[in-house]
Amino acid sequence: APQKMTVQDVPHAFPTVDVPDHAHYTIGVVILIVGITGTLGNFLVFYAFCRSRSLQTPANVFIINLAISDFLMSITQSPVFFTSSLYKHWIFGEKG
Repeated sequence: APQKMTVQDVPHAFPTVDVPDHAHYTIGVVILIVGITGTLGNFLVFYAFCRSRSLQTPANVFIINLAISDFLMSITQSPVFFTSSLYKHWIFGEKG
């Protein structure tokens, strides 16, 4: 049976850099702000589109598509990145 290879089996596969703690926290706060802004802003775009008949044009459907995609990225990726920044390493395991 073939053996499973891990990152430890391949030296320098994923080089790391020793980063100061304040850099992790700064990036975490920036990502939190971007995530909150992206979530609220894209939700408001979607809400305005649904409430206003004059905005419901075929061209605006593309904008709504982008807003929904960005909204989903904001609510799924920002919390994961923020949490990892606070812990200063990836905490979600190999599957994550």
